[in-house]
Amino acid sequence: MNGDGKGAVSLETAFTREIFATVRDIDVLGHVNNAVYLRWVQDVAVRHWRKVASLELQEQVIFVVLRHEIDYRDPITTGEKAVISTWLGKAKGPRFDRYVDIRKEGASKFSARALTTWCMKDKKTGRPLRITDEIFDIFGLDPAAFRE
Repeated sequence: MNGDGKGAVSLETAFTREIFATVRDIDVLGHVNNAVYLRWVQDVAVRHWRKVASLELQEQVIFVVLRHEIDYRDPITTGEKAVISTWLGKAKGPRFDRYVDIRKEGASKFSARALTTWCMKDKKTGRPLRITDEIFDIFGLDPAAFRE
């Protein structure tokens, strides 16, 4: 992850959702389990895609994860609200980076932070597809600023 974990878009302009940690999310140490954070990372990315992409595009294109990198800092416990924010980083060919910040509501530091690498694929053939200007546009991004 880069030093600030923000990529090319600020945390303030990211796609955000809120979730409450439940008893089922907690591990033997009394805080949200690492696998749950990973589920939240994937879930917010999928929700972001579904919010911006047309149904037609969602039927043609799918994203698969190639890599997850997660740092853990401030444990979340049962009943605490987690604010999960995500935004896109640089793209190269069919791949792009996605940043995710998970923190307690109102917290100044993150509870978990992730950098994931996704690959865009044709849903029918499974073949990688180059990230097009259309994809950048639906996320409200300038293609020139986000291509490597």
